[in-house]
Amino acid sequence: MSQPETDIRSSSLYSEDLAPVPMEKRTWTTWNYAALWISMSLCIPTYMLASSLIGGGMNWWQAILTIFLGNAIVLIPMILNGHAGAKYGIPFPVFARASFGLKGANIPAMLRAIVACGWFGIQTWIGGFAIYLMMKLWIPSLVTLPQIFPASFGLQTGPAICFFAFWLLNMLVVYLGVESIKKLLVFKAFFLPVAALALLFWAINAVHGLGPILNQPSKFATNAAFRDFFFPALTGMIGFWATLSLNIPDFTRYAKSQKAQINGQAFGLPVSMTLFSFIGVVVTSATVIIYGETIWDPLILAGKFSSKLLVSIAMIAVAISTLATNIAANIVSPANDFANLSPKKINFRTGGFITGIIGICIFPWKLIADPSGYIFTWLVGYSSLLGPVGGIMIADYYFIRKQQLNLNELYIYSGRYNYKNGFNGKAIIALLLGILPNVPGFLVTIKVIAQDAVPQWVSHLYNYAWFVGFFVSGISYILMTTFTAENGEVEVSQRTQRKLF
Repeated sequence: MSQPETDIRSSSLYSEDLAPVPMEKRTWTTWNYAALWISMSLCIPTYMLASSLIGGGMNWWQAILTIFLGNAIVLIPMILNGHAGAKYGIPFPVFARASFGLKGANIPAMLRAIVACGWFGIQTWIGGFAIYLMMKLWIPSLVTLPQIFPASFGLQTGPAICFFAFWLLNMLVVYLGVESIKKLLVFKAFFLPVAALALLFWAINAVHGLGPILNQPSKFATNAAFRDFFFPALTGMIGFWATLSLNIPDFTRYAKSQKAQINGQAFGLPVSMTLFSFIGVVVTSATVIIYGETIWDPLILAGKFSSKLLVSIAMIAVAISTLATNIAANIVSPANDFANLSPKKINFRTGGFITGIIGICIFPWKLIADPSGYIFTWLVGYSSLLGPVGGIMIADYYFIRKQQLNLNELYIYSGRYNYKNGFNGKAIIALLLGILPNVPGFLVTIKVIAQDAVPQWVSHLYNYAWFVGFFVSGISYILMTTFTAENGEVEVSQRTQRKLF
């Protein structure tokens, strides 16, 4: 039975930020979603994603193929999860209540939020390091400052000062509000494509054409060696957007139609990621010819240029565009996730501050210190957590509920989504079942246990972490729910859905 409007709006589960977007405010078109993906794809981590594959031993076409396949695969859950946002106007934390329970939704929301905090830290480190590369040209003593951090931190004093300064700038923007970032997003939209093309033309000119670059061979001596790198790399490519494949309802809730979000994402994501990645692949391949070594970090590459003025302009521009990306991509979504913990007490600003603090504690400078750490530890590692969440949400929405939700009951404790004390035990069990197979391989990768401590086939499951988690959790959730659910548990009255919203 539907609840009176006053009951819903006074519920501790309700807030204006988490409420469904009314139809008259759903104005995003196909172009808006394509532009969103073009903007989010044009960032330094995308370049580093591509160049890390070259650093790992791939040639140019192997790297491009891996990136395209990864983005084509992750597009599927992206569109599937986006359907609920476009249909009901709800954000990711509220959508997760249907499958995990009103309180249980905090589990996937926090898993996703912690990953966003990691990305916030990585982007903040990139922006801070760009400032450091500029400052050391004008203040050389910045390089020789006394070491104040323990050696285990892997953090030099000069870069640390610039990192924390840039972090404070991010927190200032959070305090002022996300509206303050609009002009910087426009700057980024114009600057990064121009800068990327300039870097591409520099690389082609420096090695006298594309031929020497595209002729760079793969470093893998055997097919087996290639496969050992390819599959975890593919999983890493999927992991790159595994976060957005969950919280895409945060954006599709503003869609004018399902067609708008589907076509916009299909046109925007794989194409823009592949094209921008191609620049990273070409430039990184060129560094082998020019400098005799693979330079996969574009900031380090830019720091090798002789002109102080050119390097300074480039680094300032990188810092500004990184600031814009960081707030838009890595603050908005986790702020919603943290708000779901206590909708009446945690707002955007508080959620942003929480994100910023956790972003430091994750030690982002270590995550991107080398290509193997970036792919095998960071990208593949968190894909092993988010894959199972995606499998459960898609299984619940499409196979159990047949795309039907009761909006009112997503905001009240007396409805069907409260399950047992707010938690859906089947979803939590399925989540654990999807995570467990990848734990041994992760522990081997971070060298907590020896490689021969577990059977090889068990540790190798980690190479397919996202796939293993997605299908194990999704299938186990369907089986458990199908065999135990009462018929009335998943029936929905469409008439009551529309009564309030």
